[in-house]
Amino acid sequence: MTYEEYLDEVTTLIFEKYGLPEAAAVKLVVAAQDKEFFVKHDKDKQLRNIDQAHKDAQAIYAAAHGDKPKAPR
Repeated sequence: MTYEEYLDEVTTLIFEKYGLPEAAAVKLVVAAQDKEFFVKHDKDKQLRNIDQAHKDAQAIYAAAHGDKPKAPR
């Protein structure tokens, strides 16, 4: 998937798994992007896959919520 599709996937997973409003999920992904969380994904397309998206969604959500992730839906 493209870099942009990957970011969309991570955003969707945060929205669906953790019950955040879509706008809040977008803000988390944008903030992570601003902190260069996704630089390695931009350079290595093999990191842009569904399994990695689940891991990244969890990591981003946990980082924003004190490393105490809400149980996935």
